[in-house]
Amino acid sequence: MADAKVIPFDDDRTRGGAVQRPPRRRAAGSRRKGDPVVVREVQPLPGRGPAQDDVPVTREEQPPQQPQEGPGGGLERRIAGGLAFLRRRLTGDYEIDDFGYDAELTDQVLMSLIRPLYEKYFRVDVKGIENIPSEGGALIVANHSGTLPLDGLMMQVAVHDNHPAGRHLRLLAADLVFMLPVVNELARKAGHTLACAEDAERLLERGELVGVMPEGFKGIGKPFSERYKLQRFGRGGFVSTALRQGTPIIPCSIVGAEEIYPMIGNAKTLARLLGFPYFPITPTFPWLGPLGAVPLPTKWTIQFGEPILTDGYPPEAAEDPMLMFNLTDQVREQIQHTLYKLLVQRRSVFF
Repeated sequence: MADAKVIPFDDDRTRGGAVQRPPRRRAAGSRRKGDPVVVREVQPLPGRGPAQDDVPVTREEQPPQQPQEGPGGGLERRIAGGLAFLRRRLTGDYEIDDFGYDAELTDQVLMSLIRPLYEKYFRVDVKGIENIPSEGGALIVANHSGTLPLDGLMMQVAVHDNHPAGRHLRLLAADLVFMLPVVNELARKAGHTLACAEDAERLLERGELVGVMPEGFKGIGKPFSERYKLQRFGRGGFVSTALRQGTPIIPCSIVGAEEIYPMIGNAKTLARLLGFPYFPITPTFPWLGPLGAVPLPTKWTIQFGEPILTDGYPPEAAEDPMLMFNLTDQVREQIQHTLYKLLVQRRSVFF
């Protein structure tokens, strides 16, 4: 495999690309013509006043009852939905955008596969979801860690499952992701795209929610001794993109990912041979083989901070290096401060 190459976020390169269910039948209860309606006076019990509207009604006069779904009704509906989904996949009756994003597959399959890890294994707590707008473009900037990029996937589920509008997060990823077989296709289907300014601007123009982790491999591959210490944020390309589109920047702090694979060493020679930016050595990997690739069940918290607005700047502000530096530093400091705050509040790594 060729050496992995991280494409700078502000690189302006261009590339080519990109039942109804039938209405329920209501049970109609009606009495037959000519049948008498039995009505008799009811004597009040001792100590009670006269009965009010306490008149029995014959079975024929009882109001129609809504049919209740049997124990297998929900299962039958899920099976029918699954068969309809398979039919659409086999016949090609589904839509993807020019980035390769498949919304139906993401909602019904990919999210369902990731959600147990999110809910049961990492038990993610989400804070500040109200800081994400209900519509329009926005750029979410988060810290990156964990040896493997599970933090991006957990952030994607956190936004979709907790936001009132059920918004989808489109993540920007390094080119290595799109060089790996299978991973490449899955990333495209899930809405991820290359971390370059052109793709980011196109998504923001459409009013999409875009996620970026400016630390890149420097953050995800840092040693365990430097956990929760943010690395350099590059040249501020994400700030320039937000300024051009006038979209808010939302800082995001993720606690819990640093400990899933405590990286105590880096086999650099092996990494170069395999074309990876690093080859992690953890307390369990590679010593335990495939079992060592199982992440530790840490307790996660994802907090979205208050938006940093950019729509008040003039168009030429995107070319001002001092402004980009200041905004980049502001975003980085806000993420770092929130990380320290969450760490102080955390009771335990695993609980």
